[in-house]
Amino acid sequence: MALPYMEAVLGFMILMYIFETYLDLRQHAALKLPTLPKSLVGVISSEKFEKSRAYSLDKSYFHFVHEAVSIIMDTAILYFGVLPWFWKISGEYLVSIGLNPENEILHTLGFLAGVMIWSQVTDLPFSLYSTFVIEARHGFNKQTIWLFFRDMFKGICLSIILGPPIVAAIIIIVQLPDGELREKIENLASSLKFPLKKLFVVDGSTRSSHSNAYMYGFFKNKRIVLYDTLIQQCKNTEEVVAVIAHELGHWKLNHTMYTFIAVQVLTFLQFGGYTLVRNSKDLFQSFGFDTQPVLIGLIIFQHTVIPLQHLVSFGLNLVSRSFEFQADAFAKKLGYVKALRAGLVKLQEENLSSMNTDPWYSAYHYSHPPLVERLAALDEPDKKVE
Repeated sequence: MALPYMEAVLGFMILMYIFETYLDLRQHAALKLPTLPKSLVGVISSEKFEKSRAYSLDKSYFHFVHEAVSIIMDTAILYFGVLPWFWKISGEYLVSIGLNPENEILHTLGFLAGVMIWSQVTDLPFSLYSTFVIEARHGFNKQTIWLFFRDMFKGICLSIILGPPIVAAIIIIVQLPDGELREKIENLASSLKFPLKKLFVVDGSTRSSHSNAYMYGFFKNKRIVLYDTLIQQCKNTEEVVAVIAHELGHWKLNHTMYTFIAVQVLTFLQFGGYTLVRNSKDLFQSFGFDTQPVLIGLIIFQHTVIPLQHLVSFGLNLVSRSFEFQADAFAKKLGYVKALRAGLVKLQEENLSSMNTDPWYSAYHYSHPPLVERLAALDEPDKKVE
């Protein structure tokens, strides 16, 4: 007799949904507060605060509906044995077109094709509402309905042909032109001995007005990427450079190395966990499978490691928030405190990020500290950055 693994997984999923909904309700109450936090009074305009509040509340209401539908569907799929049923159906389809269902690769591809269609159909109403109602209502959406479906079709085609890693690369990147901003960023990188090889601007403004900046690369081959919206929204080049100084602080303080090590440890734990799942016949039987397909093992593993994922995610968030404070302090040490404050405020305003945040919700969900906490830290007396 198979052990009740599935029931245990379902129970934990529902408990996590209840807990996270409780945090969402706390955050929703914080978003409804009609006044700015004291530290942001005079820093954020009343107009921007009201826009941010309205945007955050719209997203919060949408989130409640989306999560409720998701937990109902996920629970039904596991409880009523939809996965083993669909695995069986995909095998029967292969037989009907003259292919061998005993070939696990072909069987897996058939199964994935059906899952992808199901995923696209069930997620489409939410994607459309999020993009063309919420994002459009608050001035972020730049997409037309034609561009939306064209992008979706491209994504499906690339998923079929090249796989998920390549889909992430479908964004047009152009080199940053020569000028004052490029010169200031290169001078800053040079002063810190940051091995900057290329500087890019991401053409994100045709799809959204959200802004960001990041860096990537290995060893002495680093690249910095700016969203064109960040350049457009900051008042001057000094604010943009201050944001880059923060990102370079992550590099200088070895945050990327620590994060890489943490990811490797998590990967090792996941690999060990998957090995245990893959070799557990009882676990497969608990979910309604008589055989042990590799893909199904991965899906079951995804559900059974949810407790570990939530715990590790929370721990990584705590570490990440600490790193953000350290990177801010690094930029402050370089003399960018005034420009960094202005840049952080501008990013908060233009992205209509939440001004009021519940501390429990923030600690559990946010990898970056709220603006109020970051500004307070910048206002503290100078501390030595190791």
